[in-house]
Amino acid sequence: MDEYGWAAGPEVPAAEAVRGSWVATVASLPVGSRLIGTVIGRRPFGIFVRIDGVPDAMALAEISRMPLGMELPALEALVSGEVYWHDDRNHQVRIRLDEWQGADEAT
Repeated sequence: MDEYGWAAGPEVPAAEAVRGSWVATVASLPVGSRLIGTVIGRRPFGIFVRIDGVPDAMALAEISRMPLGMELPALEALVSGEVYWHDDRNHQVRIRLDEWQGADEAT
């Protein structure tokens, strides 16, 4: 199996639902908001997260925000983090994972 994968099934919100609920997503998750979610996709550039309590939202934690020496969380891992930006073009909530922030403080 490839190191990177994309989950399939009902846990992955449909693109139309993500676009259609974007205004409500931004309103419910302003910059600085804390969130918990499940990793539903891993790519070389980061992970996609299904946000608990916001079923039609998609979060992205980019590898550029990950400290050196750390690894991407596995598919289906439970993660937590903070919203730092809203990507209106891609309808994604950009997040920085808590485990990445802790690693920064240790270095």
